[in-house]
Amino acid sequence: MTNDYKLTIAWLYPDLMSTYGDRGNIICLQKRCQWRGIDVKIKPITLETQNSQLSGCNLIFMGGAQDRQQKLAANDFLNNKAPVVKQMIENYIPALFVCAAYQQIGHFYRPFQGQDIIGASIFDLSTIHPGDQAKRLIGNVAARLIYPDVLSGTVIVGFENHGGRTSLGNKLKPLAKIIGGFGNNGQDGFEGAFYKNAIGSYFHGPLLPKNPQIADWLIKSALEVKYAKNITLAFLDDSLAQLARQKILDRLKIIYER
Repeated sequence: MTNDYKLTIAWLYPDLMSTYGDRGNIICLQKRCQWRGIDVKIKPITLETQNSQLSGCNLIFMGGAQDRQQKLAANDFLNNKAPVVKQMIENYIPALFVCAAYQQIGHFYRPFQGQDIIGASIFDLSTIHPGDQAKRLIGNVAARLIYPDVLSGTVIVGFENHGGRTSLGNKLKPLAKIIGGFGNNGQDGFEGAFYKNAIGSYFHGPLLPKNPQIADWLIKSALEVKYAKNITLAFLDDSLAQLARQKILDRLKIIYER
């Protein structure tokens, strides 16, 4: 398939916020564009990158990190990149924020030691680490999407590894309902958050290769915002991804329905 579509994907802090294999999300987006003949450019956004380089992008990704790396990125993100990212999200630019990035777009992350890491307040959520004696939320996880609407009911899988417990504000929509694992906080039964065309999630693994439906939704949404028209993506064979997903569901002893 060939066409004249072009996308630029902003990869925020690839040197600091990509600790848990989240590079796979970028590779997945890149390959699924290339296989369809979409001209895609990955633009690394680092501490030194000017905001003008970010504002021209069509899709945003920011991955996970440990507390030290998160703190290093947090100051630059809060004071420089976040206002641009917030405006892009308000304008429906699609985005994916995983784990530490998911925490960073909230109001704050409170580690069990040290001061709060102030967030960008792009999403109405907050995260608190309950202490070094608290159980870490780790392991294979599965959930049923609530949003985006076109994927509602779809089962997604991943791997979570976080000590923080995230609580959503009353008006912020959860991404999915947990059917195996812990999710946002291990108590309310929800995973992630969804706002306009932006997704926050604790799913490592990485998320998109295991759940290509979300990758395609991000790509489709980015194209539709850029070109202001409905886009139909060419079909790709995702049978291997489906087998991998089923393996995780088997381990969790969950029947895969969709």
